[in-house]
Amino acid sequence: MKTKIQTNHLALLTLGLAALISPLVAGAKEAKGAVKPYPLKLCIVTDNDLGSMGDERTFVYEGQEIKICCKPCERKFLKTPEKYLAKLTPAESKK
Repeated sequence: MKTKIQTNHLALLTLGLAALISPLVAGAKEAKGAVKPYPLKLCIVTDNDLGSMGDERTFVYEGQEIKICCKPCERKFLKTPEKYLAKLTPAESKK
């Protein structure tokens, strides 16, 4: 009898945790889907071909996918991201 009660409590606890975690997981999927794709074929920092310095690196910065040619470029990007993000702005909207 005691084991059955413990099993029921464990089942209720598991269901409760699932109910709490489900919205968080769904929110993470939505946030992941909201990432803007990287439109360039070049490193955003050096303008070199992606992969020219080894494997290209990809990361997300404030909802924007960023691609760079090497690890040192990530540090350069993160020092002054606004400088490099300007390369992603279409020419018409800069006028």
